This record gives sequence, structure tokens and C-alpha cells, in this order.
Amino acid sequence: MAAPLSRKYNSAIGNPPISIQAAAMYACVVAEAPCAPPRGDAAVDAAEFGRLFSSVHARVCRVLRGKDDEVRLALVCAFSEGHLLIEDVPGVGKTTLAKAMARSLGLRWHRVQCTPDLLPSDLTGSNVLDLVTHELKFRPGAVFANIVLADEINRASPKTQAALLEAMEERQVTVDHTTHPLSEPFLVIATQNPAEREGTFPLPTSELDRFLLRLHIGYPDKASAVEILKDQPSGSHVEELDIAIPAEQVKAMVQLSRSVHVAHALQGYMVDLAEATRTHPSVLTGLSQRAVLGLQRAARCLAASYWRDYVTPDDIKYLFGPISEHRLVTSRSLFSSQQNAKEVVEEVLASVPVPVPQATRASHA
Repeated sequence: MAAPLSRKYNSAIGNPPISIQAAAMYACVVAEAPCAPPRGDAAVDAAEFGRLFSSVHARVCRVLRGKDDEVRLALVCAFSEGHLLIEDVPGVGKTTLAKAMARSLGLRWHRVQCTPDLLPSDLTGSNVLDLVTHELKFRPGAVFANIVLADEINRASPKTQAALLEAMEERQVTVDHTTHPLSEPFLVIATQNPAEREGTFPLPTSELDRFLLRLHIGYPDKASAVEILKDQPSGSHVEELDIAIPAEQVKAMVQLSRSVHVAHALQGYMVDLAEATRTHPSVLTGLSQRAVLGLQRAARCLAASYWRDYVTPDDIKYLFGPISEHRLVTSRSLFSSQQNAKEVVEEVLASVPVPVPQATRASHA
């Protein structure tokens, strides 16, 4: 049975979710281009993807109470092979979310506490002299893991932040003219506190564009906060989480999400949304093509998390804000740019019409 849509999903899209009949129109060509699950023992189909996704989601929600939608978005980012930027005030669970994801997915992970004296070689690795053989040997840095948690990334110096650019985009690092591939899957989860500016270095736009999603966790509601207080003496801790799915199935789920069907009309819709940000009068730099590709990957994964093998406009509208807002460079001052970016996203979603499939195509369903 498919997972129910969350209240936040329904409210974020601005309109009631599309009807079952309309959804069938978007799925009508799936039979012509069916999802092809990865071959082998770890192969999963759309229904199995939804079941495994729900299992990981439930485990992470045990340690981050009342944040089901935020956890879902974070997991969508992970299974879409994107990088995640968690931005919020201290004490709301940014690091807890990142650590819970790493443990639940059964992947090798490293944590880096970013400080002004952190060196690029601490992340990428360096060649060191072997005193026995008297030869230089490569010592891997923190990025040689499946999941890298960069805590308070904006406290690292600009040159250390730049050391992540190659790793985040090309899944490799180059040290002394030698290229070293990184593990697959590879995910950077970075946290930062936007309210504190002293001793921090803002991320450049080139690095912000490499983060697929930016997530705000926020404070828990009263009911969740009370439950957290009740469970404090013996509540669920990150260290107590067991592995929800093995690493082999994580890779299979990543492959499956790539094969979720996206109708041609919806691909045009995503391009139209990106073009609307580029021509908006308040925007200096709109969405890149990398952002559009990431939007399609994330929409596919979100659809699969709801047990579907096709994408709907609601998936795209729900993800457009978290994928777009941190990428937009607006004409307002830096202090108010976040609020303006959110307004731009709302205007773009309201101005770009949602494509309606031709009724004649429904006969192919």
C-alpha cells in the first residue's frame, strides 16, 4: 500500500494534489518505457523502494521527533546522489539528522568539525613520506567515505571550502597531479548556522550550486517537544540506531530511482521553471542546468518514496523551493536575500502553468 502524502507535501504545492485520473495521464507512457530495476540479488522495484525508504525514514524519525517531512527530504537527497546543506539555528538537530542518516543507511561515514585552521589536505588527503620505503604514499583524507558530515562548514576558510568542489561534482580528488576516485555512493552533508556571522566565511555560489537541497529543520511543535523531554533519560540515541538497509541495497535503490518515469511535458515544465528564475526582474543569477538535472533526479526519488514509478507535477512543485532558494542570487541586500529568494520561488510557481497531458494519451495507460 502506498505511503500517504504528508500535510506539508499537500500545502507546499499550493493546490490540491492531482486526481488519480490526471496521475494516470502522466503515467500513461510508463508501459512504453517501463522502469528497469537493477539486475542482481539487490534489485528492487518501485514498491520495494517505498518499503525500504519507509524503513529508513522511521528509524531516523526516532531520534528527530516531529520532523517527518524534513527527514523525507534529506533521504530523497541521499538517494538522488545529491549533497545536502542543513541550515538552521543551533540546537535543533542538524548534526543529529546527519549522523542518524549515516548510521541507518549502513554506509561508511566521516565527521569533520570545520574550523578556520582546517587545511584542504585534511579533507582531500596528502602524500606523506614512508620512513621504511622512503617513498611518498597517499594518505586519504576525510572525503574518502560514503557520507561526509561537514559540521559548521561556513567556519572553514575559503580555500578549505574550495577543496570540496572537485569531490562534490566529480566524485574524485586530485593530489600532486594524481586523481583518486571516491566511494560510491558519495554524499556531503554540511551544516551551518545562518544567524552567526562572526568567524564565518559565506559559501561561494559555485559551492552552493553543488548542494542539491537546502533544508531548514526548525523547532519542534509542542507535542514533539514534550515527547523529547519524556524520553530524555532513556530515549532513542543516534548510537543505538541499527542499520535499516545494507550498502548493496542503497546502491540498488539509487539505480532504481534513476529509472522512474518523467513525462516529456514535465521535463519541459522543469525547464520553464528554471527559465522563469533567469528572467525574473529580482534575480541576478537564476537556476543552472545542474539544478534542473538535480530537480529531475530528486522528483524521481520522491515519487519512488511514495511507491510510484512516475513523477507528477506535485513532486516538482514540492521540491522546487528546497532546490532553488539557496541558488538564487537576488538584487536585494545579503541580509534579506533568503526571504526574497523564497518570494521569487512562490512567484515563479504561480506564473508558470502546469502542463496538462493530452486526454488522448490516457488510452495508452
